[in-house]
Amino acid sequence: MASDEAELKFHDDMRKGAERLKREIGYNPTRFAQMLGDLGGVGAAKQLLGGANASDGFTTLWESGRLELSVEAFVLLPWYRHLFGEHHLETARYRLSEHGFDVDRFLRRARQDRPAWAPAIT
Repeated sequence: MASDEAELKFHDDMRKGAERLKREIGYNPTRFAQMLGDLGGVGAAKQLLGGANASDGFTTLWESGRLELSVEAFVLLPWYRHLFGEHHLETARYRLSEHGFDVDRFLRRARQDRPAWAPAIT
């Protein structure tokens, strides 16, 4: 998949994730939605992963037990990894792991349930 197509898919996944959070846990990530509009999904993710600390939104997801919907989790999906630098990937994995999220289990499950458009990852 071309990077520009993957970027569009990533942006759409970020937007859908924000909608799910509103619907499922009553959390409206307005600041994140603004970042999506201003920077696009990849730009917003890079900005969030570039900070020294996790965002307030990440903390809210952790408290709600929904880190699978975090930017950090989406960045690590095999079909999006190529959009980010190694430091972004390391930051994402570190934040998730430090908050008790089983990253390897999440990724195994993601590979089994990968979207039809995503290339097969071995």
